[in-house]
Amino acid sequence: MTTKVLIIGTGAIGGFYGSLLAKAGADVAVVCRSDYEPVKQHGFIIDSHMLGTWTFTPSQVLSNAADYKGTADYVLLCTKVIPSVDRVALVRPAVSADTAVVFIQNGVEIEQEMLSAFPDNEIISGLAFICCNRVKPGEILHLAYGRLALGNLPDAVSHKTRRLCELFRQSGIDCIASENIATERWKKCVWNAPFNPLSVLSGGLPTLDILQSQEAFVRSIMQEIYNIAEAVGHRLPDTIVDVNIENTYSMPPYKTSMLLDYENGHPMETEAILGNAVRTAKRLGIASPLLDSVYALMKLRELKLAELHKKYNPLYREPVSQHPDD
Repeated sequence: MTTKVLIIGTGAIGGFYGSLLAKAGADVAVVCRSDYEPVKQHGFIIDSHMLGTWTFTPSQVLSNAADYKGTADYVLLCTKVIPSVDRVALVRPAVSADTAVVFIQNGVEIEQEMLSAFPDNEIISGLAFICCNRVKPGEILHLAYGRLALGNLPDAVSHKTRRLCELFRQSGIDCIASENIATERWKKCVWNAPFNPLSVLSGGLPTLDILQSQEAFVRSIMQEIYNIAEAVGHRLPDTIVDVNIENTYSMPPYKTSMLLDYENGHPMETEAILGNAVRTAKRLGIASPLLDSVYALMKLRELKLAELHKKYNPLYREPVSQHPDD
């Protein structure tokens, strides 16, 4: 029987991984917002430095999950984690009794909302370790990496999770099933915490320039995340800072997703990536002076962004319920 998947949020991440599931034989439908018309007409064009170029034509292109026809085996949420987005409301219309709810999103300490909302469904937490950008409506550029980590919450690996991992592996991408997926989130935060905000605060520098100029500073922020993770019960590998530094030197110059959001005037994942880590540190009494400072500077940058919106758009109001694609 064909596996049925609904992707909610089809920017770079949702579009890329949705296309891989379709390549593996799944029936993949998508919920689009800003790219609805071009995707409805032409589907997606994926240009991958690793896997080649191909077109992905979803089985259904929708503007709302409530319009989905059929029963989804998996609903994959791939939106940004920002305060103005109600993740539960986006997903709920398409969730049936047998649907596994999957979220492939950045951030730490973001799990409880989904666990509380869907106590009778499998909840699968997912992380993408990838350099991937949406370059035009319906066009996605995959620069490097692509590994996925999936695991059930609170800590297990179910048959459905293993099946989803297998589909991704069939498409040519590495996907691991983790019994400690919350720990994997802290592992990814080690890289995200310095590079995402510093790309914005530096005025748009790519990752390699940041690292070549401020390696010691980057290392210190990474170490603070390591310390917070250990205090909250997630022991990370002792070599994780060195490995992240080496991997960043070897990857192509890359604009982070936070920088792209900032340049396009979109809300940024400041709270999911930085704020939650800072609050966890304060709760546990762990010193994180550099992380605290970077977080404070990002909040000021967000304030400036909001002022610019108001200046150039007199009708601008703070967003109440946005649905960013990625």
